[in-house]
Amino acid sequence: MRLTPEQLASANKANVESMLTLPNTAFASAERFAALNLNTACAVLEDSVNNAKALLGAKDLQEVISCRPPYQPAVEKAVAYLRSANEISAQTQEEFSKLVEVQFAEANKNVASTLDKAAKSAPAGSDVAVAAVKSAIAAANSAYDTMSKAAKQVAEIAEANVAAATNATVKAVGAAATPKAKKAA
Repeated sequence: MRLTPEQLASANKANVESMLTLPNTAFASAERFAALNLNTACAVLEDSVNNAKALLGAKDLQEVISCRPPYQPAVEKAVAYLRSANEISAQTQEEFSKLVEVQFAEANKNVASTLDKAAKSAPAGSDVAVAAVKSAIAAANSAYDTMSKAAKQVAEIAEANVAAATNATVKAVGAAATPKAKKAA
């Protein structure tokens, strides 16, 4: 079972490509986070400048009090930021998971191929040992699949919980702001 130079070069090329996928995914995610943070910072600065201008233009205490920004839009912006950050994190995690799954499948294929080649050249009577190794590999694959499915379910549940919590926060702030508006009228 000797590798040809072409097989070795092909395997090395595939390994280098998969090794580059991980940092590229991480950098793309960091870039998206940086853009999100920059856009959020610009929006906060713009809101602050507008609020400062309104305060500076106030002529009396009543106008100063009325310049206080409402909470609802600020909470909605914060929730939108958190949703975007959660989305970026979830997508990055999904991409990393796919990469691991591809690597695991490739490693499994290589182990199975090597085991089949070894079984062909194994001495007579070693069928039981080969069957035991294949059974152990199948059990490990089954355990990996179960853990992978469980991890995906946990991620989906966490994402659903974040969505529910953010929606509840927006509703609660909206409900808290509504009675004040009624009192003022």
